[in-house]
Amino acid sequence: MMFHKKLGPALLCTLALSACVSFGGKPPERLLSLDAAQKVAPGTLRTANAGTTITIADPEAPRMLDTVRVPVRTSSTSVAYVAKVQWADTPRHLFQKLLAETVAATSNRIVLDPGQYSADAGQRLMGELVDFGLDATGSQAVVTYDAMLAGPGGLVIAKQRFTASAPVNGKIEAGSIGAPLNTAANKVAADVAAWLATQAR
Repeated sequence: MMFHKKLGPALLCTLALSACVSFGGKPPERLLSLDAAQKVAPGTLRTANAGTTITIADPEAPRMLDTVRVPVRTSSTSVAYVAKVQWADTPRHLFQKLLAETVAATSNRIVLDPGQYSADAGQRLMGELVDFGLDATGSQAVVTYDAMLAGPGGLVIAKQRFTASAPVNGKIEAGSIGAPLNTAANKVAADVAAWLATQAR
């Protein structure tokens, strides 16, 4: 009986807390991802000479973009986030996967993720995702990526900025932003892949 008397108040407190505390936020109505317009065909076999692989690193990103929320620039100094929608992963991770797939699909190079070990010290593509969101004043999706290509010794070979935009049809909201963001991201990825082709050893 003593055990039950001690347990009773604790159990009542637990039940009271469970009634007013919610663990985990309300899930968004929609999750967004990126889909590469150009994909490597199943069964594709690649071989490479020494030094010809390329590792594509996750780009750096400002704190505003290093989140699953989708930013909207409402003025030159103001940013909001689109309600009821989130990215399935942070944009820099999603863009890295899209870029790697696009480069692999449009070239004969072996494309590696940073986590994949390779004894072959090839080129390394790094960079920063400067913009990856919506511009309310122009009603468009905008993607901007600063690319930096380094050689096997870490020496920077070339740097270039790539940007693309795509119009948002109708009001900027959860259901209208996925397609234009994907279009702009694919345009930047294709431009980077074409640029890398001119830098190939």
